Amino acid sequence: MNINPHDYAEGFIAEDSVKSAARARGVELGTHDVSPGTGAYLRHLAQLLSAQSVVEIGTGSGVGSLWLLEGMIKSGTLTSIDDEMEHSQIAKLAFSEADIAQSRYRLITNSVLDVISKLTDRAYDLVVLRHNPEDLSYVINEAHRILRSGGALVIDNYYGGGKVCDAAQRDPRTVALRDAGKIIKNDTDHWVSSLIPVGDGLLIATKL
Repeated sequence: MNINPHDYAEGFIAEDSVKSAARARGVELGTHDVSPGTGAYLRHLAQLLSAQSVVEIGTGSGVGSLWLLEGMIKSGTLTSIDDEMEHSQIAKLAFSEADIAQSRYRLITNSVLDVISKLTDRAYDLVVLRHNPEDLSYVINEAHRILRSGGALVIDNYYGGGKVCDAAQRDPRTVALRDAGKIIKNDTDHWVSSLIPVGDGLLIATKL
């Protein structure tokens, strides 16, 4: 039997029961959570960065948050932003089930654009963008402002369900993602970037 390499990578690191339960609650609410392969990569990236302060845009059910917290240093703090109160509530339940101290996270329910503009300059090691607003160029600029040198920006679901690589697709969300990729890869004075085919595509950019 032939196994798709992408599927093999997605299942290489299995999710634990807490993440599986969180994912199931997310399915009921219609959240868009990280794939298992994406989560494992984010944990690895947080570990590589010795991440102490991380911003996650798009809390979902908390699955991605759990992966990130596992990779961060034990005293690290995750700031997760979502515009849906129900998402924050089920994420908090997941954190409780995982025995994560409340001092390790803050859940903010508000507009992404309003919150990110208030975050401190050069204070964060990693910004993970999973809930993609159409004003991505603004978010990219703000991410650069709040990241320390050597910190990383991750745009999850960059393929946009396979639409980004199809030039005929011109809906606003797809165009915004495609333009974001151009902004980052062409701005070689500020970013070094790569595109990774895990989940629905991860665009990774390190701040120079």
